[in-house]
Amino acid sequence: MDMSNRRIVLLGKTGVGKSSLANTIFGEKLFKIGHTVNSDTSKCQAETKSVNERNITLIDTPDLSEEELKSEIVRCITEFAPGPHAFLIVLKVERYTEQEQAVITKINQYFSEEVFKYATVLFTHGDQIPEEETIEDFVRDNELLSHLVKKCGGRCHVIDNKYWKNNQQEEYRSNQFQVEELLKTIDKMVEANEGRCYTNEILEAVEEGIHQEMQLIRQSHENMSEEEIREKAKYRVSEWLGISLADITTGTLQSALFGVQIMMNVVVSAFGLARSAAGGALTAGVGAFTGCFAAQAADTPLELTERAPNVVIDKSKQ
Repeated sequence: MDMSNRRIVLLGKTGVGKSSLANTIFGEKLFKIGHTVNSDTSKCQAETKSVNERNITLIDTPDLSEEELKSEIVRCITEFAPGPHAFLIVLKVERYTEQEQAVITKINQYFSEEVFKYATVLFTHGDQIPEEETIEDFVRDNELLSHLVKKCGGRCHVIDNKYWKNNQQEEYRSNQFQVEELLKTIDKMVEANEGRCYTNEILEAVEEGIHQEMQLIRQSHENMSEEEIREKAKYRVSEWLGISLADITTGTLQSALFGVQIMMNVVVSAFGLARSAAGGALTAGVGAFTGCFAAQAADTPLELTERAPNVVIDKSKQ
């Protein structure tokens, strides 16, 4: 089995159980579960662990409808890079309302139709399924849900974060069984996508920035592991990107994360990137990253902010 790391993003509105789902998949409580309006459900959190002989990074995202989450969306950009292998569209087993449909509309708006090639619908609160029924039966009874699952290649699964924790007499109503089935589905989907991850120019640009910063960190932190170097690089890129996009509205920044072209110039400017003549690919301008990140070689946001005004980006390289 391919042991390369799989990045899996959880999408859904607050309260559907994304954080609990992540803990269920990992088999331990690594993700913070919020119970109030101002809880950690509005945070972006990423954790990595080996599950059933697979290396997995789960990324729990804020509610797509939230409006005051700019810093978390910036963090999502760096956590997503270079792109997710799979999206889990998380819904509750309950009546499918306009609120649920609005989440799907947001996903369609921010990403593109291509995102559904990388998506699986995952239902929580499986205990609400009547006995002798499956999640497929539940979906079949709702036209909108049926359409969504069909767009996702027929991929749908169900878990129950509360009642299916222990081994059940009925195999279907066991999280252990359902998690393995979910991971098998993701394996097949990744294989069908030839191992590619969902990406766009913005995520590619951020990934290039992370790689350039990793090179700088290696020069001055020889004793750090590659994992530590990448985490430090992501932190610096996230802080620099946050400063560069400080005046951008949250809604526009959400669009930037999910691929709206109008924001590409902002990100390119932030990282001093240039488009190559061949195929519009993104390349680093000579010295652009070095000048940008070397000047920004700060270990705290305050230090970074103090140095930011001194950074000069070579816009002739864009």
